[in-house]
Amino acid sequence: MRHEIETLQHTALQEIEQADSLISLDAIRVKYLGKKGLLTDILKEVSSLSVTEKPLVGQWANAFKDQLTQHIDSRKKTLQRIARDAQLEQEKVDVTLPGSHRSLGTLHPITQVIQTVTAYFSRLGFGISEGPDIETDYYNFEALNIPPHHPSRDMHDTFYLNHGELLRTHTSPVQIRTMTSQAPPIKMIVPGCVYRCDTDITHSPMFHQIEGLVVDSHVTFAQLKGTLEGFLTAFFGDDRLVRFRPSYFPFTEPSTEVDVMCGQCMGKGCASCKQTGWLEILGAGMVHRHVFESVGYDPNTVSGFAFGMGVERLAMLKYGISDIRWLYENDQRFLGGLR
Repeated sequence: MRHEIETLQHTALQEIEQADSLISLDAIRVKYLGKKGLLTDILKEVSSLSVTEKPLVGQWANAFKDQLTQHIDSRKKTLQRIARDAQLEQEKVDVTLPGSHRSLGTLHPITQVIQTVTAYFSRLGFGISEGPDIETDYYNFEALNIPPHHPSRDMHDTFYLNHGELLRTHTSPVQIRTMTSQAPPIKMIVPGCVYRCDTDITHSPMFHQIEGLVVDSHVTFAQLKGTLEGFLTAFFGDDRLVRFRPSYFPFTEPSTEVDVMCGQCMGKGCASCKQTGWLEILGAGMVHRHVFESVGYDPNTVSGFAFGMGVERLAMLKYGISDIRWLYENDQRFLGGLR
């Protein structure tokens, strides 16, 4: 009897695969699985079997039913899809079909940070300026008090092009372009891409900076501190302290590094902050008199401050990102988690 069931199963599967309509497919189901179907005819002989054979036949019959049912359902879906496609080809649009789900996108973390920073400084009256990514040595270095062979150029190793041009290493050249084209007062921020020959988990050959510049007749270091403290408190929260450390930049004097309290340990010291309790966030200072002289300003009548911050650095600290390369891999699982 097992041989009969297997033979019947083989024939039935062939007929199911060859069925070309839902009507013929249903007829096959009735033919084999109906009350008067071929399987029922075979099972009429079960009563003549021994007690040990009857359970085996029952198992074979159930397996037969399950397999045929699965194949009939699969073939039914295929035929329904074929019929639907044929109908759509004629009607072009089927408004009864369920709508397709499209997940909403989100702004990239770098874009989010740029928009947050520019929005904050715009409320303080800062304008937004931009400049070219390809610069000359004069705008990128010399006008910013970084003459040839100056040691600080080692930190700005960049990509050099033909005819003495290079990819800018900071957004500071826009300061020079702005000051050479207009008189004070100036109050602006400069977001944009910059380039340096540097790559690891916290550095990228291409990254983003936001530069700030204020120039007027009586600009003070106290105003610089107040501006940056207000921004960092708004960006990171009231519970994150800010500190200023003396530093050196060729284009500012005096100069300072600005740190924010580590958000992981809240100043107690941990692996993220290298047990210091602080994280370096940006550099700033009062504009050097040599920079004013290079653009034709009188350093005895004007003063100003400048600051610069890495956008990726801000994003990594705000969202707890440990590897800068995650920001450029376009992994939606990662980017979606930062909404």
